[in-house]
Amino acid sequence: MKVAIASGKGGTGKTTVAVNLARVLDGSAQLLDCDVEAPNAHLFLRGTIEASHPITIPVPQIDTERCALCGACGAFCAYHAIVVIKPEPIVFPELCHGCGGCMKVCPENAISEVDKSIGVVESLTANGVPLTLGRLDVGVAMAPPLIRAVLDHRRPSLHTLIDAPPGTSCPVM
Repeated sequence: MKVAIASGKGGTGKTTVAVNLARVLDGSAQLLDCDVEAPNAHLFLRGTIEASHPITIPVPQIDTERCALCGACGAFCAYHAIVVIKPEPIVFPELCHGCGGCMKVCPENAISEVDKSIGVVESLTANGVPLTLGRLDVGVAMAPPLIRAVLDHRRPSLHTLIDAPPGTSCPVM
């Protein structure tokens, strides 16, 4: 069984419902707190963090010596994370979605990728309930990759309860 507890706005009791369902299922369910901007299930299910994993996304790094300022990378990027102007291109890592397309279209092979931290995934067991939560780094606007990392910790042998982020935007979807 996999159940997502979601709502179109915050403050409606999603976490309260998720935590209480997890407790009622008495160890046969895991809880995934996917509200990575404000995780709070751990406040109701207290436990000690057993594992913590940093989560990164690849962002472009341009070798300005090799770059011919052709603009292919900037034209490819749907999120405008690269702007090609003289004397050298500018990368906006906070806009990058980590797709790697800019690197593939660069005819000069002037683009490589470096990891940019977006947050951390923490796991703990609290009152017999396995809990995994994500914590988005301050100032990071890209929650979906961190939410996917939390969901990757799903254990198929257990029922899964997902405390969804509030609203109807990309992180919820």
